[in-house]
Amino acid sequence: MTINDVARTAGVSRQTVSRALNDKGEIDGSTKQRVLDAARELGYRPSRFARGLVRQDTTTIGLVIPDLLNPFFTEVAAGALEAARARGWHVIVYDTADSIDEERGTLEVIVSQVDAVVGYFSLDEAELDRHLSGIPAVLIGREHRTPRFSSIRVEGATGVREAVDHLASQGHLRIGMLDHASRAGQSVRRKWFTDAMNAHGLNADAVGNAVQSVDGGAAALHELLAEHPDLTAVFTFNDIIAIGALKAARWLGRAVPDDLAVIGFDGLQLGAVVHPALTSVALDTRRVGALAIEQAGRLLAGETQLPDEELQVNAVLLVRESA
Repeated sequence: MTINDVARTAGVSRQTVSRALNDKGEIDGSTKQRVLDAARELGYRPSRFARGLVRQDTTTIGLVIPDLLNPFFTEVAAGALEAARARGWHVIVYDTADSIDEERGTLEVIVSQVDAVVGYFSLDEAELDRHLSGIPAVLIGREHRTPRFSSIRVEGATGVREAVDHLASQGHLRIGMLDHASRAGQSVRRKWFTDAMNAHGLNADAVGNAVQSVDGGAAALHELLAEHPDLTAVFTFNDIIAIGALKAARWLGRAVPDDLAVIGFDGLQLGAVVHPALTSVALDTRRVGALAIEQAGRLLAGETQLPDEELQVNAVLLVRESA
């Protein structure tokens, strides 16, 4: 038996079942008793995992990220954990492995374990809403339409324009891009890149797709330069892909930045320790995570949401050695 069976039998949401079983005192007595009776009748018991992690005396937040091995998400998670710790909140981290099926599976179990959820989601809002059954949610890096959801926006158009401005000022006229090989099609970062190139009257047709890994970035740069050997600079979807591009440039005998300038996106701390140090369109990654936790707190308290500009993290060009 699952929490869904109890909710169906009692005629309530999965979140109400969770609150009744965890004795959170936020539902009326008759509803709580109906839930307990349904659970007893069905023989339902919460999993040992949930009982061990969900404490009754604190707020619990679910942090959903697509890839813990990607340092960007690790940095965002660090900011979220620090902000939650300051509030005395408990956080459960879920890694969906950038898989739609894993994301659905995570959402199936998350409702019995948390009070609110923040993070990165690929599912459309209608399906998210069905799975979350009333739980407040903060979506990072995408817009929301459902009123009970909120968003933390990442605005990078200005930073990408600064990157292209910088490259153009260095005399680069053939600039390529390594976009993320996403199932959702081209990224918004590609649009920012195209707009910035058009502003300089430059052709933005040299674009490759890279898996989000060092090896993925290296392989994608090999392919891009094979098709466009005249490129003298490349902008990448993120720093991990850019670090792979640095690796491939060395293999190909192209000195960075003299033969090939490379600019990433994210501004990871890792970019400062590679050689040459990576120039990047940088975000305050820890601020992204902290803002998500702060906004979850507002949703749980029923407070009015902040203006969009206060829930936005802006990226700016961080010039190091690779461009």
